[in-house]
Amino acid sequence: MNQLLVFVTLIAMFCLNLQAYSQESGSEELAKTYVYKSVGERELKLHVDFPSDWRNTDSRPVIIFFHGGGWTGGTVGAFSRQAKYFASRGLVCARADYRIKTKDRVTPDKCVEDARSAIRWVRANFAKLGVDPQKLITAGGSAGGHLAACAIIAESVEAKGDDLSISTNPQAMLLFNPVLSFMHQELLNRINGDKEIGAKISPVLHVKPDTAPSLVMFGTNDRLKAFGDLWWSKAKEIGFRADEFTAKGEGHGFFNRSPWLERTTVAADEFLASLDYLKGEPTIEVPTGEALKVLQAEQKRPASARQTNRQKKNRSKQTP
Repeated sequence: MNQLLVFVTLIAMFCLNLQAYSQESGSEELAKTYVYKSVGERELKLHVDFPSDWRNTDSRPVIIFFHGGGWTGGTVGAFSRQAKYFASRGLVCARADYRIKTKDRVTPDKCVEDARSAIRWVRANFAKLGVDPQKLITAGGSAGGHLAACAIIAESVEAKGDDLSISTNPQAMLLFNPVLSFMHQELLNRINGDKEIGAKISPVLHVKPDTAPSLVMFGTNDRLKAFGDLWWSKAKEIGFRADEFTAKGEGHGFFNRSPWLERTTVAADEFLASLDYLKGEPTIEVPTGEALKVLQAEQKRPASARQTNRQKKNRSKQTP
């Protein structure tokens, strides 16, 4: 009991020190939530992580992350690690909630509407967020990568009430195994076979020489990599920048686990640095050597065995 009391006291002191540091650096809080749109009683929110030295008078680059989940599920927590990392590197990072099928009974075009609304809200509120509206980066994985890429489309599906004078066009994109076209029957079925809407939410149909630079990342065993191959081919044909990152032997969602989480984050860091949105070297540590071997061995074990191992570690931490 005494040890528990000491532990709680230390945690409380840590929190007070963190609060004091934040106030000294000019930011009363390092994270904040904003409602960017309401649909009926549903409030759609942006969860924003700020750098420790952030001030609302800043003019920083901003990343907007869209989670995956097949336009059906998923949560804003999906890119929390990447958001916190890039906030530590000096960028303002927003993670967008949007309507999904399981919760809101919507089709993917409504997800696109929400993503475009989120981008416009960030640009309209640049002064409040301390960001440069002309240094906006969209990012996302799978269905979220699709939403991030749809930002390049000048005339797409739009939400009623949106200020269409505010552009959704980003200055850069970080696309993690994204869906880049809806002109396939399996995907068209998700929007009731409507090819007109399908064309309006197919980023690959709207690329131009001045399309925003993109970093597109796929596992080589992901069947959706065909979208990446098409995107990279279009880039060479038309002349826009589309950097390629492939993970040999990996499947869909590979970027969610170590060491690919770290490797893709480094790739994204270096990509943004090449655009002058970041300075210095990446600060995230990529597992190598023995650490990588242990990690790979752990990942090869059955899920039940990994969970048992984690439980043992947690119990050992709790033992006085």
